[in-house]
Amino acid sequence: MTSIGFIGLGIMGRPMARNLIAAGFDLTVHNRSRAAVDELAREGAEVAGSPAAVAGSSDVVITMLPDSPDVESVLLGPAGVLAQANPGSLVIDMSTISPDVTRSLGLEAQSRGVRFLDAPVSGGEAGARAGTLSIMVGGSPEDVDDARPVLSALGSTIARVGPVGAGQTVKAANQVLVAGTIALVSEAIMLLRANGIDTSEAFRVLDGGLAGSAVLRTKAEAMARGDYSPGFRVDLHRKDLRIALDSARRLGVVTPVSSVVDQLLLAVSAAGKGDLDHGALLTVIEGLSSSTA
Repeated sequence: MTSIGFIGLGIMGRPMARNLIAAGFDLTVHNRSRAAVDELAREGAEVAGSPAAVAGSSDVVITMLPDSPDVESVLLGPAGVLAQANPGSLVIDMSTISPDVTRSLGLEAQSRGVRFLDAPVSGGEAGARAGTLSIMVGGSPEDVDDARPVLSALGSTIARVGPVGAGQTVKAANQVLVAGTIALVSEAIMLLRANGIDTSEAFRVLDGGLAGSAVLRTKAEAMARGDYSPGFRVDLHRKDLRIALDSARRLGVVTPVSSVVDQLLLAVSAAGKGDLDHGALLTVIEGLSSSTA
């Protein structure tokens, strides 16, 4: 499968599409805004005027979109992917959306003879650029095996975690862990500052012990210097936590820590900082602290 369609050229989608070109795949792209499309076209991608047109010329269609309604809009309807997808072709949704919506889309694809995987990712913009994303895949073992050559151009860790919808459930758990860790890193930064400790040296030694994490390694330095250039926006992480909390509530799973972090992220967004990196959660902890030294 060498003919790939890619829909959604945002912060994550654009570098992912670029990696597919670099890996030698024939790529057709579509996006709501034209600038990203033109940029990829200059690098060798073909341009399609609609999601259906992408599907009609592709063995595999990848979507990387903000939320459940966006994916439904792109896949369904007369100009949607499933309207023109070739029987036996493969749709891979790499967005982070509701597991329930994912399962519904999978059934709709199946009814039209189209294979479907949900394959959300973790690793942020840096991982998308480097092609080192962690990809959690839901779908049949055979479809996942067929997709591996494509997914290997995008990520370094690829795991089938269950049937369609399972990828989104694992991604929800991922976002719970990341959000909670960012909140704790924020508290640690404030504690270090209040005691006059050099945060860089502290981060280095902390990362070498049990407290070490990818969040500490990739986010803490930028957070400490107040650099919130968006790698993953606050408002998108709030959306992801909503998915996790809704699922937990429905299943009777208690999530007290995540519920508090959700409120902290809401406070960041309410302060007009929803477009900043989710590390901007630190700004709320700063505002609540008696000392920001």
